[in-house]
Amino acid sequence: MRHRHQLNFDRKDIIASFLAPSSKPVVKKIEIRTNPITYRTCRIALSRINEPEAGTETLPPPPPDAFKSDNCPFCNHHVFSKTPQLQSDSFSMGRLVINESILFPNLFPYGSFSAVSLFDKAHYVEIGSAKPQTYMDSFKNSIQYLKQVRTIDTKAVYTAITQNHLPSAGGSLVHPHLQINADSVPSNHQRFLVQRSEQYFKVHNSFLFSDYLKHEKSEGSRYIGKTGDWEWLTAFAPEGFFELWAILPSVTSLQELNDENLMNLSTGIINAQKLYRKLNRNGYNLGLLCVEDPSSYLELRMVMVVRSNYAPWVRNDHTGFEVMLGDMATFIPPEETAALAKPIWADSDTCDL
Repeated sequence: MRHRHQLNFDRKDIIASFLAPSSKPVVKKIEIRTNPITYRTCRIALSRINEPEAGTETLPPPPPDAFKSDNCPFCNHHVFSKTPQLQSDSFSMGRLVINESILFPNLFPYGSFSAVSLFDKAHYVEIGSAKPQTYMDSFKNSIQYLKQVRTIDTKAVYTAITQNHLPSAGGSLVHPHLQINADSVPSNHQRFLVQRSEQYFKVHNSFLFSDYLKHEKSEGSRYIGKTGDWEWLTAFAPEGFFELWAILPSVTSLQELNDENLMNLSTGIINAQKLYRKLNRNGYNLGLLCVEDPSSYLELRMVMVVRSNYAPWVRNDHTGFEVMLGDMATFIPPEETAALAKPIWADSDTCDL
């Protein structure tokens, strides 16, 4: 028997009252939202919507390293001599190459199988200006690597493809690249999402993210649009600034993706970068988590969030409130972010290979 899905999009307002320096009474509203997926709360400080934020008056200039490629180990003149190689007993080549994408082990691994996949020959690519084809090739290379990993260690099912754009987002090198991780030990997010999606399916006989998406498409204010089969929206209860999701309904494995899927995902990522550029933001993270297990009910979802601008005297996006209390405090309602994003998606082309 199919149950009606139960996802609670809870929000409530709280009020802070105080006296201004002039002794005039002041009332400020804070909206608290609960993430229907994780049950984590976030706070939207609505009174700060129009507050000027230092470092975002214009798009900051490229970082100094953008013009210093001589010592970059990822540039073409160094990449085959300064990057590590895959083990010969597991891979036929020391590095995997698909067009401009070159994949090799991460010199500073985070798990049993940790790799880097370059997606452009250029030393530095300004936000919003990458070519979808280069992203597609890098994703394809990453998925090829992860497929081979499964033949080496069948328990390394917890996989992730991430990107840290600029040092403010955790990037140690500005040369464009993705990071790939596969392990037998799940991360905190993977562990929770695996359990949550499985429990949800057993109760409702439907996929968690698919039902979330149905609600958001029906409600409308946070739904942005599509690139191919990928559905883009803003997070109801964001855990980062200008948080975007891309959901591929009912698909649970990276190995199911074809070139068309990857090109359309890449197009959406460039759209997101154009949005961030329009907002004068130059740093971001993206993440695509997957559990390569036939019994998994965790659908594919790409998440992107803005990070602090890479510029002098810009405050960090994570304060003591986020780090110590665990609640994200943001200023912009996701409905406003979606309204800004919709025209960009409407103008973009999707791939039909």
